[in-house]
Amino acid sequence: MQVQDIMTRDPACCAQDSTIQEAAKLMAQHSIGAVPVLDDTGTPIGIVTDRDICCGSVAEGKSGEIAVSEIMTRDVLTTSPEEDVSSCCNKMEQRQVRRAVVTDGDGKCCGIVAQADVARKAQGAETADLVQKVSQP
Repeated sequence: MQVQDIMTRDPACCAQDSTIQEAAKLMAQHSIGAVPVLDDTGTPIGIVTDRDICCGSVAEGKSGEIAVSEIMTRDVLTTSPEEDVSSCCNKMEQRQVRRAVVTDGDGKCCGIVAQADVARKAQGAETADLVQKVSQP
């Protein structure tokens, strides 16, 4: 099974100058926990999660008007649509992340694969292994 078989295509995304409030609204509208941050060409330069917003801004007393670039994770994990799901899961486990941004041959964002996608759609031991290893302290 390949990543393209389980990924969410054309995910909600934002720009680095989007506010954290705008990113939070996207998350609420789409019932998601992360939004890829793209540059002007559609290339991922980061990812902002609900946890980033909570711990990186709200808990710090920052305004909802600050740019996502101030709190986003810049070292975003990417994968290709053709990558094997188990290989993608291994990378997620190694990095202890719950999501990978899917990029096409030009490096543009074309999807996202999350731990929940693996749990719902992938078959085999990948799900249990991913949940266990990503959740380690």
